[in-house]
Amino acid sequence: MEYKIEKLTESIFVCANEEHRFGTDAFLLADFSHYRQKDKVCDLGTGCGIIPLIMQKKRPPQIIYAVDIQESAVKLLKIGIEKSNISGIIPICADLKVLWENAPVGQLDLVVCNPPYKVQNAGYESAITAQKIARHEIMCNIDDVCRTAEKLLKYGGRLCICNRPERLADVIFAMKMHNIEPKRIRFVSKNPTTAPWLFLIEGKKGSKPFMQTEPQLYIRDGDNFSEELQRIYNTGKE
Repeated sequence: MEYKIEKLTESIFVCANEEHRFGTDAFLLADFSHYRQKDKVCDLGTGCGIIPLIMQKKRPPQIIYAVDIQESAVKLLKIGIEKSNISGIIPICADLKVLWENAPVGQLDLVVCNPPYKVQNAGYESAITAQKIARHEIMCNIDDVCRTAEKLLKYGGRLCICNRPERLADVIFAMKMHNIEPKRIRFVSKNPTTAPWLFLIEGKKGSKPFMQTEPQLYIRDGDNFSEELQRIYNTGKE
């Protein structure tokens, strides 16, 4: 299996390849989740494990279950964990719709998911199977994610998701169908003159209705990354 090692800090490394890659949205979601050291966390559809590895940069949660249905993705994560000498991430090869043996049902403080953005058969589908799974709702959909998050979260636990603006209604509906009340949302644009290309949303299990809209996040300031994006990229760097 071909792969390349990318450095997150001087001591934390992520292992990725052409099939299992990552982008800016992973960094944005990890930052938006406001994870805490005391949290027990699960990343559903972890891919190469970029979000759990980002969370190791500064005050990592006490444990992170990193779940993916693709064995090739979990192998990459295991390489990253070994090279980074990390003990707080548990890689799990499992179908999130079925969970796994001894899954921490009703015990988690936070579930994060960077899900497939496109419904199956919508738009261009990559010829690479792994990329199809990552981009299109082939192996799971947003309803599956919210149903599983409801099972894993304790009362008051949080689910944080990112997705494309055209899927906002689907995400909110799925959250509410599974007793996860949307509480916080933030839109992401390239700059102040462009429409959002991403939203970040947090829901809380068993909470009462009330959702706060946070200030918009801009990726660029002229030709450069915005100060906020630079902070997000650099948080926890040694």
